[in-house]
Amino acid sequence: MLIWCAISSHGLGHAAQVVPVLNELGRIVPDLHAVLRTQVPAWFFEDRLTIRWTRSPEQQDIGCIQHGPLTIDVAATWGAHARFHAGWEQKVHDETLAMRAALPALVFSDISYLAIEAGATAGIPTVGLCNLSWDRILEPLAEPGRTDQREAIQHIQRAYAHAGLMLRPAPGVPLTAFPKVSDIGPIAEPASNAASELRRALAAAPGERIVLIGFGGIALDTLPFECLEQMGPYRFIVSGPVPDRYTRIHAASALPFSFRTLLASADLIVTKPGYSTVVEAVALGKPVVYVRRYNFADEQALVDYLHRHGRAVELSEQDFTVGRWQTALQAAASAPLPCETSPALTGAADAAQALSQYLK
Repeated sequence: MLIWCAISSHGLGHAAQVVPVLNELGRIVPDLHAVLRTQVPAWFFEDRLTIRWTRSPEQQDIGCIQHGPLTIDVAATWGAHARFHAGWEQKVHDETLAMRAALPALVFSDISYLAIEAGATAGIPTVGLCNLSWDRILEPLAEPGRTDQREAIQHIQRAYAHAGLMLRPAPGVPLTAFPKVSDIGPIAEPASNAASELRRALAAAPGERIVLIGFGGIALDTLPFECLEQMGPYRFIVSGPVPDRYTRIHAASALPFSFRTLLASADLIVTKPGYSTVVEAVALGKPVVYVRRYNFADEQALVDYLHRHGRAVELSEQDFTVGRWQTALQAAASAPLPCETSPALTGAADAAQALSQYLK
């Protein structure tokens, strides 16, 4: 059974939502094979996806153009959307032909509006999945009186309107562009805790806390390395290179653990409010220090989820940049347990059950 799976490559969060759903669907549908229509690199799926898959690299959407994980280049984002929407009919035609050649039973999109319109054009059942949508992300960035920007948003909404069903995992935002929205539980697939092995790999002293700095698939431009090096009793794990002179800061790539295992094994998490990291951190009971961006549509819902079900402290972008982290780290580590237990991670099973109805 073949499923066409279109995945946004804006960071890695969309792929992280899709993988648990496909794994769960593979337990329901025998011989499931997914065509991954995405520019997300193949290595991301290799140790995560348990079903048979083939990657077909093709741009599916724009998302946002960013300078690091915290800053949107608004002008460049609108320019990229204008270029992506130019020649739209040809893009839909090409994607439709590719789908018809593959003959999938279902088009599954997180959250490519190109795939949704092409799937409907090809006459294939089409289902979306995400806690947000690109029209909702662009709305706060629109300038008053800019008809071109309003038209870009309406273009996306018209394409989304072709979806037969939109699955919205908690915590999500209102998704008004879709004719039918079905709410499902949170989606995450936490790894097992390997804290003892991680501490040995870092030669961490008994009193040292291990802090994972994880800002998703868009790499941090800079970090206040000098401040972090002086910040005891902590050891830090970061993505990207670390100069040799630092002893408290470790590159994740030099450790024999996946990011998911690092997340499950660290004592604290420093991050932005991104869906997969937030939901997994809450499920694992990890204290979180987060840096807000204040112009991402799903951010408030994720922050509310963190404070309702987890232990979390906000760190301003200014304090993050200059290395004033210690107070926030201490506050997060000592924060009381939440009053409300974290919701069960039923989203992958919920989504798989809904998708399986199209594959009978």
